Amino acid sequence: MQDGNELTNIVTIIGKGVPANYEISVDGDIEMVDADPLEKTTIVSEHAVEGAIETGVQRFRFSGQMANVHLVDWNGVAAPESSSTPEVHIDYGVSGRKNSR
Repeated sequence: MQDGNELTNIVTIIGKGVPANYEISVDGDIEMVDADPLEKTTIVSEHAVEGAIETGVQRFRFSGQMANVHLVDWNGVAAPESSSTPEVHIDYGVSGRKNSR
């Protein structure tokens, strides 16, 4: 039984080797998976994240639905006009992990 606080969805940001920025907002809660204190990702609120990525992968668990994803490359050119913006994958219903808040 879901109570609305389960972080059952995952959004994955994949860097393409070029510095880029992203903003993600959801209509539920969001938190970083395997948070690394060296990462420059900033959780702005319970419902939004903004950060930077160059290489590697950053994952976030969230509840509810994806509200907005905004990606820009190092020149500020937004996706899909720039091939340097990160890739984004969204998976719904992948875990039963509850939000600890």
